[in-house]
Amino acid sequence: MSSPSDGFECHWQPSRLLLALYLILLSLALLVLGLIEAPGWVIASGLALCLGHACWVLPRHILLGSPRAFRRLRRDTGGWQVWSEEAGWQPVQLRPDSLALPFAVVLRFRLVGERRVRGLCIVRDAMAADMHRRLRVRLKFSRRRWAAPE
Repeated sequence: MSSPSDGFECHWQPSRLLLALYLILLSLALLVLGLIEAPGWVIASGLALCLGHACWVLPRHILLGSPRAFRRLRRDTGGWQVWSEEAGWQPVQLRPDSLALPFAVVLRFRLVGERRVRGLCIVRDAMAADMHRRLRVRLKFSRRRWAAPE
C-alpha cells in the first residue's frame, strides 16, 4: 500500500455535516452582531464580511458548485494531485500539518508554483466510509507523502 507506484484515487461530494456546521457558525456570528452594542458602521462591516465570506466559501469549499472547487485527489508515480473542473489534475505538495481524523480529513497542500498553502476539509459523509478510511490510511502511512511533485 505504501509503494509510490501504487495508484490511489478518491473523490467526494458536498457534505451535509460541513454545511450544517458552517450555517450554525454563521448564524451565531450574525446573532452576536445583532446583540452587541457597537456603532452602526461596525455592525454593517461585520454583516458585510460575514455575507461576503459565505458567498466565497459556500460554492468553492462546501457546496462544491464552483468550477474551481477541488473534488478529487489521487496519488500516482508522479506524486499527489488534486482535480478541479476548471484546471483538471494539478500536482500538489502535501503539507505536514494535514490531519487524518476518523470524522474528517483536513488536507493542507500547496499547488506547484504557488507559495500559498490551501486547505480542504473532507468530512466522513462526503464519501463512502471505506474510501474515507482508505484516504486516512494512505495519508498517515504513505512513504514520501510530503515530497514535492516530480
